[in-house]
Amino acid sequence: MGYRSNWTVNRLGPCRRSIANVLIASTVIMAISFTIKSAAAQPEKEVRATFDGFVAAQNAHDIKAVEASLLASPDFLWITRGMPVWGHDAALKRFTALYEGTWRLDPDISGLKIMMLGDGMAQIYVPITFAIGAPGQAAQQIKFLMNQVLVKTPAGWKVSSILPIPAPTQ
Repeated sequence: MGYRSNWTVNRLGPCRRSIANVLIASTVIMAISFTIKSAAAQPEKEVRATFDGFVAAQNAHDIKAVEASLLASPDFLWITRGMPVWGHDAALKRFTALYEGTWRLDPDISGLKIMMLGDGMAQIYVPITFAIGAPGQAAQQIKFLMNQVLVKTPAGWKVSSILPIPAPTQ
């Protein structure tokens, strides 16, 4: 019986070592996976913060903060009322005019999606309600499906396009 016990112990020794090695390897893989997921989530957090700042600046009619959130480029594109507004400066001029009346953005954050399109580029989709009204007139509530493309610059994430699509009536 002593022989059999030694044989069993010797045979289980390598098995236990293999199981321990598998557990160690699994733990290392899980730690790497969490690190990768955390690193991948960081740009999404930065994009979300940029979007939140853009909305806050819009609602405060803070043209300087809006200017800081937009890509300073003639290739910046904003489609508004079916018309393209090309360029950072033209967009700021348009926003300044809109701020003379009622202009408020209310995004439905539960529908917010951030898609990373690669290193340094992201797309945002969010259902949003605009309160829009000319000076002295009652504001209209209009629902849109907002799409924005943001690019990473040395100064941080910047909005490079604003593409609102009227939401279907329900």
